[in-house]
Amino acid sequence: MPPIRVAVLAFDGVSLFHLSVPGMVLGTAQSAPDAPHYLVDYCAEVPGMVSSDQGLGLSVNLGLELMHTADVIIIPAWGHQSVVASAQLVSALQMANAQGKLIVGLCLGAFVLGDAGLLDDKQVTTHWAVRDEFARRFPKARFRPEVLYVDDGNIITSAGTVAAIDCCLHLVRQRLGADVANRTAKMLVTPPHRQGGQAQYVEHPVPHLSSETHLSEVLAWARAHLADDLSLDVLAERAKMSRRTFTRRFKEATGTTVSKWLNAERVARAQALLETTQLPVECIAGEVGFGTALSLRQHFGAQLGTSPSEYRKMFCLEMTRKP
Repeated sequence: MPPIRVAVLAFDGVSLFHLSVPGMVLGTAQSAPDAPHYLVDYCAEVPGMVSSDQGLGLSVNLGLELMHTADVIIIPAWGHQSVVASAQLVSALQMANAQGKLIVGLCLGAFVLGDAGLLDDKQVTTHWAVRDEFARRFPKARFRPEVLYVDDGNIITSAGTVAAIDCCLHLVRQRLGADVANRTAKMLVTPPHRQGGQAQYVEHPVPHLSSETHLSEVLAWARAHLADDLSLDVLAERAKMSRRTFTRRFKEATGTTVSKWLNAERVARAQALLETTQLPVECIAGEVGFGTALSLRQHFGAQLGTSPSEYRKMFCLEMTRKP
């Protein structure tokens, strides 16, 4: 498999965290020792010294011509959403988009993609704190302000700060499969995968009570027993809470409902089985707790916009190894 060339844009005021995430995540992703599948480099509109948000100077040797040879272009969190992208940068992004290159806007980087006119009729997201301005600036975008990241064709956008890690792990999973993505996350000591449709933030912090430990343990237990009966009564009893208390604490901790969380976890498990096994779809449906292949297809389509069989054709490791 040839390496994937990645161009990350640096600019005055760039977030050191966001600038480092693509290299940290994609550079860690490899299916065998000393065999990286991503070659990450950095460019600036004007090569030379760039000042970061922490006041540290960064030497960037390459200009926007790097975007011409890259397979993936990543725009980190923009310094401020009110600063419109330059004509030079807009032109480079429009050319890359015309060539069908994968273009990623992390956090406020989505504003740059919008300035370049790349978001029309695309599902997109950005940091929740600037959602009103984003919706006003780019009314033709199919804005989803509540989610962690959105993948729509060759355009991917993510929410704020740490969601950049989720987004880059999604890139790894998309290209190299669940095993490599999970191994990468383990090396980074971060959760292996959060579905893009998860809520960006929790409205109320989880109270510091002893019941938190029960809830955390219940979530881990549920992930290991997805094929079992995981009704609200079963989960509440295991957490040693009433149905009402469990429902409230669950929403506070995850930002979603029990049923939506379970469906997302089951779809994620089905993805892994489709990628790494040749089990029939009917068997996978039972393994992950959907019961029937029809139910799996319905939930799979609702969350991922494709069918289990089509997903397997694209991502199954065994199939991709065949000559």
